Amino acid sequence: QPASAKWYDRRDYVFIEFCVEDSRDVNVNFEKSKLTFSCLGGSDNFKHLNEIDLFNNIDPNESKHKRTDRSILCCLRKGESGQAWPRLTKERAKLNWLSVDFNNWKDWEDDSDEDMSNFDRFSEMMNNMGGDDDVDLPEVDGADDDSPDSDDEKMPDLE
Repeated sequence: QPASAKWYDRRDYVFIEFCVEDSRDVNVNFEKSKLTFSCLGGSDNFKHLNEIDLFNNIDPNESKHKRTDRSILCCLRKGESGQAWPRLTKERAKLNWLSVDFNNWKDWEDDSDEDMSNFDRFSEMMNNMGGDDDVDLPEVDGADDDSPDSDDEKMPDLE
């Protein structure tokens, strides 16, 4: 069964997010005009398989994906930058598992001066995702403090 997915278009890339929580055995295969995605998902190890004949060609070597606990985000490098994709698929068919990601959608064709390339943004996002091992949490005043506070007085017994 296909995983549900959202997609959006940018000048140089097309992004597809497969919404599968707790995915395992993720396999993403980028071909020039096709994307194949498969994984096991959820606590019941449900097998998902999506095959997409793409609207236009991509560069498989410059395309990548990133897995999180909630989804798998694929970044497809367009074969021709600056060409809008009106849809993700070659065929006009409506796929019930695929929707447009309107939160990230933007009419980039009107933007002549994107300050940061999408790839840079994607790379930055990739670097910010994942392990939080090196995050320094701010110290909370008095968290390890064993000194008695004014509100530590003995409470009167309930009657």
